[in-house]
Amino acid sequence: MFQDIPERIAKRMQYLERLDAEHRKHGDMAHFDRLRQVPPATGKLLALLAAGAPAGMFLELGTSGGYSTLWLSLAARAAGRKIVTFEKSETKIRLARETLKAAEVESIVEIVAGDALDHLARYHEVAFCFLDVEKSVYLSCYETLVPNMVPGGLVVADNVISHRDDCAAMLKRALTDTRVDALIVPVGSGLLVARKI
Repeated sequence: MFQDIPERIAKRMQYLERLDAEHRKHGDMAHFDRLRQVPPATGKLLALLAAGAPAGMFLELGTSGGYSTLWLSLAARAAGRKIVTFEKSETKIRLARETLKAAEVESIVEIVAGDALDHLARYHEVAFCFLDVEKSVYLSCYETLVPNMVPGGLVVADNVISHRDDCAAMLKRALTDTRVDALIVPVGSGLLVARKI
C-alpha cells in the first residue's frame, strides 16, 4: 500500500501538506476554513487500520481538504470498497472535490455535503469510521455509530490528546463501553481507537 502509492495521490498529498503548513504558519484564514488536517503518520495509521477492517462500509466524518480521505482511499482501493465522507464547509468541499479529481479517486469516494449527524443514522454495516469533526459532537457521533458497526469494526477519533478536555465525555463513554475494546494511541494529536466486539 505505501510502497506503491500512485503518483497522482502522492502529489496531491504533498500539495495539501504544503497548504496546511502555510495555514498553520500564517493563521490568516477564518477558523472554520483552516484545513487542520492530520499529519502523515496519522494518515498512514488510518490506512493500516482501515486495510484490516472487516467487510462493511468506510465512513469519514470531516473531509476537510481530503488529505485523510486520500490515505483511506489506499485501503479502500486495496479492499475493493468505497468511502462516504461528510463535510459542512463549502470551501472545504470545493477543495476536497479538487483533491479527489486530481488524485483520480472520485470513483471510490462520495462526498456528502452537510452535517454528518443529519445523515449518520442511515448508514449501517460500518466497518471503519474516521471521526474528525467538531469535538462538541463527538459523543453524539460515537453513540450513533457504534450500534451500526459490524463486529470487529473500528471507529477512530482524532485529537483526543490535544483536545482531551473537549473530548472528555466521549472518551469516558468509549473507554468504559462494554460494546467495544478501546484505547488511546499517542500518534499525531492522539487517536481513540475503538473496536466493536
